Amino acid sequence: MKQNPEISILGFEDSYQESDIVVFGAPFDGTVSFRPGSRFGPSAIRNESYGIETYSPYQNADLTEIKGHDAGDLPLPFGDTIQVLNMIKHFTRDIVSDGKIPIMLGGEHLVTLPAVEAVLEKYPELCIIHLDAHTDLRDDYLGIKLSHATVMRRIWERVGDRKIWQFGIRSGEKFEFEWAQEHTFLTPFSLDGIEKALEAIGRKPIYLTIDMDVLDPSVFPGTGTPEHGGVSFKELLDFIIKLRGRFIVAADLVELAPNYDASGISTAAACKLLREVALAIAVK
Repeated sequence: MKQNPEISILGFEDSYQESDIVVFGAPFDGTVSFRPGSRFGPSAIRNESYGIETYSPYQNADLTEIKGHDAGDLPLPFGDTIQVLNMIKHFTRDIVSDGKIPIMLGGEHLVTLPAVEAVLEKYPELCIIHLDAHTDLRDDYLGIKLSHATVMRRIWERVGDRKIWQFGIRSGEKFEFEWAQEHTFLTPFSLDGIEKALEAIGRKPIYLTIDMDVLDPSVFPGTGTPEHGGVSFKELLDFIIKLRGRFIVAADLVELAPNYDASGISTAAACKLLREVALAIAVK
């Protein structure tokens, strides 16, 4: 199962067999519409994760207290989007079939689609919690159906109406916002309303997808399509903590493009978010 046996993300050092959570990278950015580079996100998180502690004072929990495995980065080919999506789907399917929870590190946001498809096979009532600066609800982008700008529209086609809760959205075409009023639950500009969303979701399984450009560029400049007016790190952290104990069956963190941030603060934020997401999921 291990793709890169020589190095592991800090705290995810258990064997695949004994682990409850499996982290893996999906280094793909073949459909980006502005600045490429998110394919370098997973390896940056892995390499820089040694700069953070395994202990979270926010949750009074430690990664060493959970069973987690770093499966490395998938060896995704260049120039073949369909093959990339199939590889991600098959890998995610194996993890879910083995009764484990996948946490995928992107890569661009399109990588979420095949992961959702795989999880949906086991959990047909799957609900999506989507944090992002962008709606990602276009039916196509420049004639292309499979794009990071269309990913939530493609996911909607799989899960159906009113199964997607979107937060932090502050960019998109006018028709996307209008379309969302009929088909998703979209909260613009902020992360408010998660309690109401969780009440509606109840005991249904949740796929959590965090496009890290939901953060303001002053906090997270290392991304391909930065959008000002975003949330603070603390606001995002508080949101994640509110998910503790919920039935989260899969998650991803996407759109870190580390080369656009020479300071490294974006990668550091991604590492810390990974820790907090994993610990929130691990709470029974």
